[in-house]
Amino acid sequence: MTTSKSIRTCANCDKAAVAAYNPFCSKRCADMDLGRWLNESYTIPAVEPPDDWSEDGNEEY
Repeated sequence: MTTSKSIRTCANCDKAAVAAYNPFCSKRCADMDLGRWLNESYTIPAVEPPDDWSEDGNEEY
């Protein structure tokens, strides 16, 4: 049986990832990513429903 390993790249800088810091290449890249999380740089944009929207499907006027 033949297995092929794909070379993973750093999630920050696209260098080869190192197992000790997976999925990053170094402690520096791992720390940069942690800093982004702590500063709340990673966000999911929310779409606000219109003011007249209700969950039961009936619009309030």
